[in-house]
Amino acid sequence: MDVKVFLTVFATVFLAELGDKTQLATVLFAAERRLNPWLLFAAASLALMCASAMGVLAGGFIAKHIDVRIVSIIAGVGFMAIGAWTLFAALRS
Repeated sequence: MDVKVFLTVFATVFLAELGDKTQLATVLFAAERRLNPWLLFAAASLALMCASAMGVLAGGFIAKHIDVRIVSIIAGVGFMAIGAWTLFAALRS
């Protein structure tokens, strides 16, 4: 196993997931005291694993058909567009 790749992916996904809507939804479910916290942990973990598996499969499929550099450029432009839209919306309000 390539530990450097493992740690890079782990750190990137971990930091990206902190405070996102998935974590906030999990916090809301956990705030309900009647629910078993281990059941919530298992369900949230399984959901994140499934979503990640879809990303890995989609990435593998895309890499076979489109140059990874082009995909990186498209993703970068997409993130910049979302950032610009968010900034524009914040300045308008």
